[in-house]
Amino acid sequence: MRPSQLTTVLEQEFSSTLAGHHTPVMLWGPPGVGKSDLVTQIGQHHSVPVIDIRLSQLEPSDLRGIPFRSGEQVEWAIPSMLPDAERHGNTGILFLDEITSAPPSVSAAAYQLILDRRLGSYTIPDGWAIFAAGNRQGDRGVTYTMPAPLANRFSHYDIDVNLDDWVAWAYEHDINEAIIGFLRFRPELLFDFDPAHNPVAFPSPRTWEFAHRALSKFGGQPLVLTSALQACVGPAAGIELRAFVDNLDQMPDLDAIVKGEDVAVPKEIDLQYAVASSLVGRAIRAQNHDNGVDTQGHILDYAMRFPQREMGVMLVSDMHRAIGNDLFSIPQFSQWAKAVSAVMLYE
Repeated sequence: MRPSQLTTVLEQEFSSTLAGHHTPVMLWGPPGVGKSDLVTQIGQHHSVPVIDIRLSQLEPSDLRGIPFRSGEQVEWAIPSMLPDAERHGNTGILFLDEITSAPPSVSAAAYQLILDRRLGSYTIPDGWAIFAAGNRQGDRGVTYTMPAPLANRFSHYDIDVNLDDWVAWAYEHDINEAIIGFLRFRPELLFDFDPAHNPVAFPSPRTWEFAHRALSKFGGQPLVLTSALQACVGPAAGIELRAFVDNLDQMPDLDAIVKGEDVAVPKEIDLQYAVASSLVGRAIRAQNHDNGVDTQGHILDYAMRFPQREMGVMLVSDMHRAIGNDLFSIPQFSQWAKAVSAVMLYE
């Protein structure tokens, strides 16, 4: 399931806690595809705490608590990391990350916590959702087969990598537009992981964010930039990204485009992708300015000039995901839509 769909699932599961309809969710996927980030975003969206417990780093007693004598009986001290309404609030997310890396003795201690929302005398507050995530056995991570009793306590979702979803996330988080343009040009490199070869550095949504940081730090140091990019996304992808970035000095004048001036579309496909991604970034940044509608309108005008209509469609689609339905009120949008409609109907 693509990340945008999983966000809808997690939103609904979080909202259903107080109604008593919540089912614990298990997210499956290879390393670096954003499983943890999806859960974190839900917490940020609702301004609630996310308690991240890495079961792989715990002993069974860490979760169950420490026994102590109370009179003639033995009671258990509840671990402070578990959700508590007084300390953490009435709503939140208990996130059991790396759950497939936990040894069976630890995962067994979590059975009652996940299904019954309790552990001995401790009870999870009603407004808290339970999410978990882990790698699959074929992903070359440290994993154990999930015991059937534990698996039966979750609803299970596989997370798929989706370029459109990642691009929307990248614009929202100010990822370098050169990386966005590069991955539009080479979409198969968004995630390229072969567990059989067990690579150290490889392209993934997580490591492309690392590449963004590398460009920010080493963009002015050409002698080390290639090595820095390769350290993030692997040897082959790092070299390709460096070549793409070096070619950006041939891009047309973006300032002239957003002013509505007559600027030629570059013939090179890689430059067209770079221009399109950069113009989406300009459209986002213009949204809160007085001349924002004019700027976005000029970008729509330019979108109609691409010789390959698919390039303009990609540009406008990314704009819509980034700025929402405000795009439809821009006068040039109807002109662009008619042009695309004609192509679809008659070509």
